[in-house]
Order: sequence, then structure tokens, then C-alpha cells
Amino acid sequence: MRTIALSDATQLPAWRRPLVLLFLMAAAMPIAFSTWSALLNNFVIEAAQFDGADIGLLHTVREIPGFLAVGVIAIIIFMREQVLGLVSLALLGAATAVTAQFPSIGGILVVTMLSSIGFHYYETVNQSLQLQWIAIKKAPETLGWIIAAGSGATLIAYVLIVLTWERFGLSYDFVYMLSGGITLAIAVFCFFAYPQFEVPDQQIKKMILRKRYWLYYALQFMSGARRQIFVVFAGFMMVEKFDYAVHQVTALYLITLVINMIVAPLLGKAVERFGERNALVFEYVGLALVFVSYAGIYYLDWGLRVAEILYVVNHLFFSLALAIKTYFQKIASPGDIAPTAAVAFTINHIAAVFLPVLLGILWLNAPGLVFVSAAGMAIVSLLLSLLIPRHPTRGRETVFQSSTVAAD
Repeated sequence: MRTIALSDATQLPAWRRPLVLLFLMAAAMPIAFSTWSALLNNFVIEAAQFDGADIGLLHTVREIPGFLAVGVIAIIIFMREQVLGLVSLALLGAATAVTAQFPSIGGILVVTMLSSIGFHYYETVNQSLQLQWIAIKKAPETLGWIIAAGSGATLIAYVLIVLTWERFGLSYDFVYMLSGGITLAIAVFCFFAYPQFEVPDQQIKKMILRKRYWLYYALQFMSGARRQIFVVFAGFMMVEKFDYAVHQVTALYLITLVINMIVAPLLGKAVERFGERNALVFEYVGLALVFVSYAGIYYLDWGLRVAEILYVVNHLFFSLALAIKTYFQKIASPGDIAPTAAVAFTINHIAAVFLPVLLGILWLNAPGLVFVSAAGMAIVSLLLSLLIPRHPTRGRETVFQSSTVAAD
């Protein structure tokens, strides 16, 4: 496979350039993962009679590879990041394709673990490649467009599910096989169609923890803990409490995606204009209000329409998490991006290993408290975001530092 310097990539045909590869991978990943997520709650309840504790256990198992994402550092010693990303994407597609072949709690856990390894290792490497291949000045807007591209690919998958699930009596096996197979095919195509892009700054291939990145680590930890509550329980609530069917769940995701496709690039521009600190403050205030409102569904008996609106709004706020990426890009030494992306992904998943199963047990008796705890996490994140400088740079990672460049 040919290797080409990133600076020489402009000589390639437009469709073979690094940015196009990022967009193509961004579209391929959610075809498998988002379809898996859309069908998951209905599939596990129908196939294996899952309850709140079981779904918490499933997501704990799913997050173990995220916790072990630091292993990427060892793998990139002998495998290029670009290759690892595509191999991981292929594993995600293959595991998704066979999900419905194992309709028991044991089988679902094993296949979920395999798909999760693919997903989390792909995401770790993908974040690193994005920050290495996209110029700092263009990063917020470009990342917003990449999010929109992923939403667009997912939109197509969801439209097909909504229009065909009941009409043609589709099975879980068929949909999982098709979506996973498409992701696998795109990964194989990208492996052979694109050269290896060589960045000018050699990445450090060992685990590093730098004190000057402490705020970035803290933001990642809180983001992972808070997101887990939404990912695990918001969709599960729609099925358990409101008896959502597969096509209804997918329709809700569909509405969310359409709005996200429109709004995500605008949010990227907003981060570029107003800065990471202001963007994250806005996100965390909004998320705290959303999670408190989720609790109101249980304590104040708010209805289905409120739950649907909250779900859509929650997703929009999560899109602003790209500001954490661009904050790190501005403060990082160029060679730190790959190893720090792996470490940060592990930190992001520390709470994910134990939080879903513990909150799954709490869910059985007090589901509203699960969302109250998420609101508390959003408030902690808000306090941390206030420590980001208006113009973060290397040497001015927090408001406590001067603008002189810090030594590593």
C-alpha cells in the first residue's frame, strides 16, 4: 500500500484525499452502530426478556473495550493508525451483521463485546486522525460537517427501517446483516482505495499522562459518565415506559438526525466564533435542564411528547462535545495527539464500566433518580468548563496559567 505525505495529498484526485476518507469512515460507522442501537432495546426485550438490570449489564460489557482503549498505543507500534481504524471498522460491521444469530443473554453479551472492540478502537483512532489531518483553524467547522455526514448516513438507514420494517415484516437478522455488511464493505474499500497518509509530526507510541492536560482529562471523564446515562436509559425508557415499537424508536432517531444534520455544522461555526469555553458552558447548562426534565417524566408524570422533545434536544447538546476535541487540539503538543486520544478514551470510559450496571439496579426502584444523577454530573462539567481560557493555547491550558509555553 502506497504511503504519501499529508502535504502532498492535494495532488491526488479529490475523492482520494484524507478529508474525504474521514467523511467516508464517518458515514460507514453509524450505518452499523446506529442501526444496532435503534433495534437494540426492542431486540433484547423480545429475544432475551431483558429488564433494567440486564440492559445495564449489557452496556457495562459494551464499555469495557472503551476502558481498554489505551491498548491502541501498543497496537500502533506495529500497525499504522489508519490501518487500525479500518480494521476496527470492519470488525464493527462483521459483529453487527451476526448479532441476531445469538438471541440469548450470553450470546448477545459476546457479540456486543466484539462489536464494541471495533467501535471503540475505531473511535479512538478516528479522533486522533481528525486532529492530525484537519488544520486547527478549520477544525470546529469541519468536525461539525463530519458529524453531519455521519447523521446523514444514519438518516438513510433509519428511513429505510421506518418505511420497510412493518410493511415487509423485516426481521432483526436481515436488518443487522445488511447494515453490518455495508459497513464491512466500505471498510474493505477504504483499505484498498486510499494510500497511507504520513503526518509530519511523529506520534509518541507509549502511554503518556501530562499534568498540563488535567482539565482535558477531567472533562473527558465527566462527559463519559454523563453520556452513559443518556445512551443506556433514555432509549430504554421509551420502550419500557411508553411501549415504543421498533419503527417508533427509529422514527424518533430519524427526527433527531434530520435536525442534527442541519444544526451540527452551525454548532461547529459557533464553537469557532464563541470559543470552546462558551460553547461548553452552554452545553452543560442545557444538559442539566434536560436531565432534570427527564426526572420530571417520572416524578411529575410528564407524558410521551415531553420525553420525545427532550430526547431530540439532548442529542443536539451532545453535538457541542466537539469543543472538547478542539480545546485539546489547541493545547496539545503535535506528537501527543495519538497517545493522548487513547488515554482520554480510556478515561472517558472509566465510569462506563461500572455506572450502567449500578444505575441499572437503581432503575428498578427509582428511575427518576438516574436522571437526577446525570443532572448533577452536568453541573460538575459546567464548573470544569469555566476553567478553560477564552483563547486556550499550549502553555495556557487553564485560566490559572500565563500565556508562556509550558514544558512537558
